[in-house]
Amino acid sequence: MHEHRLPAILVLVAMFGIAMPLVAAGDKDIPRTASGRPDFSGHYDVGTLTPLVRPQAFGNKLFLSKDEAERRVKQAALYRAATSQASDPDRDAPPDGGDGSPGAAGNVGGYNSFWIDNGTDVFAVDGKFRTSIITDPKNGRHPPVTDAAKERRAARRGFWRANTGEAWWLERDGVGPYDDPELRPLAERCLLGFSSTAGPPMLPALYNNLKRIVQTEDHVMILIEMVHDARVVRIGGEHGPAEERRWLGDSIGRWEGDTLVIETANFGDRTGLSGATRDLRTVERFSAIDGDSLLYQFTVEDPNTWTESWSGEYVWPRTDTLLYEYACHEGNYALGNIMRGARLLEQEAMAKAAHSSGSGE
Repeated sequence: MHEHRLPAILVLVAMFGIAMPLVAAGDKDIPRTASGRPDFSGHYDVGTLTPLVRPQAFGNKLFLSKDEAERRVKQAALYRAATSQASDPDRDAPPDGGDGSPGAAGNVGGYNSFWIDNGTDVFAVDGKFRTSIITDPKNGRHPPVTDAAKERRAARRGFWRANTGEAWWLERDGVGPYDDPELRPLAERCLLGFSSTAGPPMLPALYNNLKRIVQTEDHVMILIEMVHDARVVRIGGEHGPAEERRWLGDSIGRWEGDTLVIETANFGDRTGLSGATRDLRTVERFSAIDGDSLLYQFTVEDPNTWTESWSGEYVWPRTDTLLYEYACHEGNYALGNIMRGARLLEQEAMAKAAHSSGSGE
C-alpha cells in the first residue's frame, strides 16, 4: 500500500462535507428587477460534495443528520489533504493502464486533488442535509433504462473499446471510432461540457463549476464555465419547429410567481446528458432562497432511455468569483494527435499483415 493511500471507506465518505443550514428569507432579501421579477443575475459556484446519485447504503434515506454531516466534513478534509500532497519528482512512471487505484485520470500521472474544485460541503434545503441531488425516484438513483437504451449501450461498448496500442477497429465491419473526427465524443471535441455541466439539467462536476446568469425582461443567458457553453432562454413564446435541433436544446422560459420555469426540447441526436436521445425533455425551476443563493430543481424525461422520469434539486450559492474563458484544448491539438496516432497504428497493422502474408504465415 502506498504511504498516503487512505482506507476505502474514506474514499467513499470524501464525497461529503457540510454546509450551514439555509434559513428562509423574506421578499425583502431577494434582489428584484425594475419590473418586480426576482433578479437572478450574477455568478454562482455550484460545486458540491453531495453526489448526483445516492450511494446504495443510504437506501431511501434523503437526509443526513447534523452529526453525520459534521463527521463527513472532517473525513473529506482528511482525504483532500492526503491527496493534495506534492508528487515525488523522483518517482517511477506509472504502469501501463495505471496502478488500479482511484484518482484523477486513473492514476496514470494525472492531477492530484489540488486541481480538483468540486466544493467543500454538502448542501442543505430547508436546513436539512441531503444524501443526493436526485430526489425522485425515492432511492435517489436513476430509474431503470429501457431495452432500447440497453442495446445502445452494448453497441457503444463494442465501438468505444480501450486503445490497446493496436488497430483493433480494422477488424470491424463499417466505420471505426477513429475514421472521422466527428465520430469522436462531444467532450473530446470540446463541443459540450463534461458530465452535463451545460445540461440541461446543469449538474456539478469535479471542477469548473461556475455559472453566470445575465437576465433581461425577455431573455435569460446562463454561461457555464466548463467549455464556456452559453444557454440563451427566451421568456415566453413557443418552441421552434421540430426540425431545428440544437446541442443544448431549445429553451423557453416563463414565470410562475417568483419562480422561473424553463422547458427545453428539440435536442440534437447527441446530447450533453449521458445516454439521452433527441427526445429528451427537461423542466428546470429557479427560485430564490434568499439574496445569496438559488434553489435549482429539474425533471428529466426521455422515454427512449429511462422507464420513467427522474428529478433532483440542489443549491446554487452566489459567489464574488468571476468566470473567465475556459479554452478547451485551445487549438484542440489533442484531437489531431488522436487521429494521427490512429493512422500510425493502422499502418503498423497493415505492414504486419503484409509481412505475415509474404512469409506464408
